[in-house]
Order: sequence, then C-alpha cells, then structure tokens
Amino acid sequence: MALFERFWKRSARDDSRVGEGGYYALYDSQRPLDPDERTSSYRPAGSTDFSRWDAGLSQLDSSAALVPENRGPFWKRAFWLSRRKRWWAVRIIAALILLFIALFAWLAITAPLSKSLEPIAAPQVTLLASDGTPIARSGAMVAEPVKIADLPPHVIQPFLAIEDRRFYSHWGVDPRGIARAAWTGRGGGSTITQQLAKFTFLTPEQSLSRKAREAMIAFWLEGWLTKDEILERYLSNAYFGDNQYGLRAASLHYFYRNPENLKPEQAAMLAGLLQAPSRYNPTEHYDRAKARMDLVVGAMVDVGYMSQAEADALPAPRLDVRTRNDLPTGTYFADWALPLAREDMERGYQRQVVQTTLDAQLQALANRVVSRAGLGDAQVGLVAMRPTGEVVAMVGGKSYADSPFNRVTQARRQPGSTFKLFVYLAALEAGWDPEDTISNQPIEQGSYRPKNSRERYSDTITLEDAFATSSNVASVRLFNEVGSENVIRMARSLGVSSPLPEGDPSLALGSSSMTLLELTSAYAGVAANQYPVRPYAFPQEEESWWEWLFSSEDSASERVHSDMEQMLRAAINRGTGGAAELPIANFGKTGTTQNNRDALFVGYAGDLVVGVWVGNDDNSSLGGVTGGGLPARIWKDFMRGALDLPAPKSKASPDPQGPVEPLDIDIEQGEEIPLGEDGTSLRFEEDGVVLSQDGVPVELRVTEEGIALEEIDPR
Repeated sequence: MALFERFWKRSARDDSRVGEGGYYALYDSQRPLDPDERTSSYRPAGSTDFSRWDAGLSQLDSSAALVPENRGPFWKRAFWLSRRKRWWAVRIIAALILLFIALFAWLAITAPLSKSLEPIAAPQVTLLASDGTPIARSGAMVAEPVKIADLPPHVIQPFLAIEDRRFYSHWGVDPRGIARAAWTGRGGGSTITQQLAKFTFLTPEQSLSRKAREAMIAFWLEGWLTKDEILERYLSNAYFGDNQYGLRAASLHYFYRNPENLKPEQAAMLAGLLQAPSRYNPTEHYDRAKARMDLVVGAMVDVGYMSQAEADALPAPRLDVRTRNDLPTGTYFADWALPLAREDMERGYQRQVVQTTLDAQLQALANRVVSRAGLGDAQVGLVAMRPTGEVVAMVGGKSYADSPFNRVTQARRQPGSTFKLFVYLAALEAGWDPEDTISNQPIEQGSYRPKNSRERYSDTITLEDAFATSSNVASVRLFNEVGSENVIRMARSLGVSSPLPEGDPSLALGSSSMTLLELTSAYAGVAANQYPVRPYAFPQEEESWWEWLFSSEDSASERVHSDMEQMLRAAINRGTGGAAELPIANFGKTGTTQNNRDALFVGYAGDLVVGVWVGNDDNSSLGGVTGGGLPARIWKDFMRGALDLPAPKSKASPDPQGPVEPLDIDIEQGEEIPLGEDGTSLRFEEDGVVLSQDGVPVELRVTEEGIALEEIDPR
C-alpha cells in the first residue's frame, strides 16, 4: 500500500514531478530533475538510486505484514472462497471420486454380483450305496428362492418391521435405523442390504474394517440391484436355524407349507428367528420363539402394518415338522467321498442324491470285523477296493462318534515292510529272478545297519525267501543293488505320490510315510497289472477309445507280474503272513515299523484288494503286535466273509478239558454230509440229526428227546 501511495498520492502533493503528458514517472530515471537536485551529487540521466528503491520495497513488505488476513471462521462461506482453498477442495473431491470408482471396480472383481444368487451354505447331498441304500446325508437344507411378487404383504412386513423399517428409502446404510436400534433396543443396526453383504461376501468377524467393507458392498448392491431383488436374495439365503437356509426351506420345515401360504403369525415367528436362530429355534425353545414373535408383532404395530387389535388377535402358531434327518451326517467313507462329489456339482439350491461305489454289505461286514478284533486301546484302518480302484468299504477307526479322524485317508504312517513290494518289483524289472540269491549276513559297514527280526541271518537267501520271511538286510542290499532312483520310479508308477527321499537306504524298509489308501491302491495296481490305480468313490464312465489310446497307464511284463505274485503268495503260504492264509489263491505282505509303532497287512484275493493298519494315534508302541498278527487276522476275517469262503475246519483242542468253542458253520436244513466211502452220511433236519448208511434199513435219529432207531422203506 505504501508503494501505491508513493505513486498516486504523492502526485497530488508534488505537481512539479508530473511529466509532460500528465503522468507520474514510474522510475526515477524517467523523472525530470529539479533545479535543487542539480548539485554536486548530480547523477547522470539513466542512472538508478538502488538504495532508495530497496528502502521502498522494504517499506512495502513491512506494510503488507502488518495487515491481517481476514479469513473468518471456518464454518463461514467466505473462509472457503479463497483461490488456494478452492484448488485443494477440487482435487480432494476428484480423488475421492476416483477412489470410489476404484472400489467399485475392485468389488466387481473380488465380489461378483452373481455370488449373491448362490446359497450361502452347500445344499444337502444324500449318498447312496451301490445298491441304492442311503448311507449318509450332509449339507444344509435349502430350497428354491422366493419371489417378492408372489409373497403376500403379511409375509414381507414382519421382516421389514423387525430388521429394516426404512429398507425402501435408504441407500444401503441407515444412520437413523442405527440410532433407533441403539436407543430402543428393537431392530438391528445393520440394514437388510448390509446383512446380505455380510453373509454373502464377508466373514462373521467383529471388526471395524469388516463393517467398513460391509457398508461399501451394501452401497454397491444398492447401485446394481433393485430393492425387491435385494430382499429376495436376503430372504432366500438367511439362516433360520435347524440347518434351514432360506425362507422357503424354513417355512416347509417348521410349518410344512410354502412361504406364499404362510399365515401372519407364522411369518412373524419366522422373522423373529433371524436374530439368533439357535436360541429361538421353535422346535427346541418354543417359548423363546413365541416371545420373540410378540416383539416382532409389536414392531409391526409401531410401523403401522397392523392395528393393536389385530396384533392381540394373532394366535400362537402350531408347528408341523414332518421332515427329520434319520441318516448320519458323516461316516468315514462319506467324509472322504462328499468333497469329491461337490467338486462336480454346480452351485445351486437343488438337493442332490449321489450313488457311490460303497457296498453296504461289505461295509457292514468291515464294521463287524473291526468291532470283534480285540484292538484294546489301539486304532485301526481298513479299506477294501476292487483292482480297478472302486472303493467298496472303509473303516477309518474304531468309532466315528468318538473320533472322525480317518486313518485310511488322513493318517500318514510308515508302511514298514509292505514297501518292499516296490523294491522287489524294481529288481524283477531289472532282470532279477525269485530264485536269485543275495547275502543275508548282517550289514557291518555304513551308518545304516538294519537287523533282521529275531537276529536270524544266513550266508545267502533267495529273493523269494527274503520277501516271504521279510529279511531286512537282504532287502536293503537289494535296494542298493537296484538303486533308489529305480525303486522310487517304480513306486511313482504305481501311484505313490508321497515324498520319497532318494539315496536313503531306510526307504527299503518303509521309513517314508504315506496313507493306507495310497498304499492299498498300489497293491491294486499289481493285482490288476495295470497301474496307476486311482481310488474312486463314484461309478466311473466307461473309457472311450480315444481316452484309452492316450492313456498313461502302465503294466509289467507277464514274467515280472508272475514272479511278483509268486513272492506275494509265498509271503502268506509259508512266510510272515501265515495268519492271513485263505483256501484260495491269496497274495499279500506284512509290515511292522520300528518299535512296533505300526502293524500292517495289505493283500488281495478274488476280486478284492484290502489294506489293514493297526496303531496308536500318538505313535506309541503296540507292544508285541506285528503285521503278521492282528492285522493279518483282521484281513483274513474280512476276506472270508466278503468272498463267502467256508469256515476253517475245527482242530483238536490242546486241552480236552477246556471250554468248547462254538463253530461258525452255517448248515442248511436237509443238507447231507458224507462220512465215508461205504455210503454213511449225516443229515441235518429240523428236529434233529439223522445217521444213515446205504443198504441198512434203519436210521439213527438224534433229537432233543433222545436217540431212536427208525425203520425206513427200502424202496
């Protein structure tokens, strides 16, 4: 301001400095000199007095600093009208708009809108055995989505009154509703749109970040869907307790009627369940459900959906529950098969019924065999399959109710000497024969020095005898001769996918862990001589010629396969697996890990391949249990019943005075058993036993009444 005063006000005071044209010279160099200034200090024209100019600028700065900036209070409009503030405000608003657009794009990618059309819980799946017998049912009860246009007002109104009164007027988040809920305790703080966003896209965690994401998704849903579409998706997916998801499933379950036909009191009770479905479940806590229904009806009166007189006239709804799940929700087999079934299912509301490969009779037999095995505190795993990989029975433990952990598919344990199958098979492919010999002397060199059971050694031993007697030192020597890479390659070709350390000689004795299902599938590959065998729980479609042409399956030569079966048969008939011997061709191998932590028997006979494992979950020792003991007996017991083999003949008791053991022999009425070459026979009838002989006119009859001779007609 001082500078302008100098230029303009000064002109009024000093007319002598006005130029010829009537203007005041801007620069001193342009101002004519006064006579007084023509002194000895005279400066030529064109020179500048810089000190005077600097003094003027300093005076200007001082004057400007003394003038306060008139901003005013920040809530006044004038405060925000400055150019600099407008510059920042425009850019902040633009950044917020860009961030909002980016969030919408992110939601479109990470939370697709179609997800709100899917049920929030997997729909119910019923598994059937191969003969059509239901064996397990798992999953949520869901039904077809509802349509708002088809629902009467008295069905929709209870949900709006108790959950979101301003649903049709807000934009996804309702501050007034939150304040009302906090003040009155009625209704929820979250809108219906927020609840749909929460159970469709988010986890139930309680955090501010989750609430922020919930609000963003709610705005997004409001922008893309109509109000009726949001309400339809909400009612079709909400949880109503008792494993019922969606209004249709809940109304059918609790009142056995479709939601379009619900009565006002029934709709009010269902609306009340949403806050705490388990707490207000009317099948278990009807009094709580009725009290909650009264609260819903009161909210409807407050909103104006009904009068107080109409509310007082509403009766208590009567439940009509007709559907009950009388099937187990899980079994060892079902827990393994169900995830595989869902992989091939389309996401939707339709309940599914899937047939499996499980044989109901063989499964029942497996359960009986395990229950009478005398396991003590030990656990057990048993799996039976066809050589093609079709699993027909599975027992993952002594009791599913006590422990659903599946020792067939989940437990990874050392296979012990059952792993020797891969060592000897690799040796046969390398040109060895079962009659070839190998040293059976103790290994005295190297860091790994395994020992034979009971310290039994010999100078040499044939491969067949080494396999049958499960010689550890001979197997390790053979492993080193063949090479670990060839043994691992053989295991991989038979379908073993578990880690197998290369160069570790302890691998020959089964030091690397795997599942019983994986091991049994490898033996199935040997039984079929076509591998790898993939275990499956559902009937497989017949392979097309094109798939067969490009199949990656492999097989051993006829010589190799025959020699391997010769050794597997020797292991049962005259080796460590003698307790599993059957009256038909049988093949198998025992396995016992260090300190008797695991005991196994895996083998095949007829059209069944069965693996049995016995052990403790804490990996402690089984004491004196070996693979040739309890597992082999369980295997034989199951095989004998599964293949419908005759019971073993009774042997003389070492103690004639001991108790008489009942024989497990099924003899049909009228069956005749020959006793000699002279025609003597024993015939079983309903009332007793008859002894007769060809050419003798009498029979000896033994009944409960005693012994009697009866004459017979010689004709």
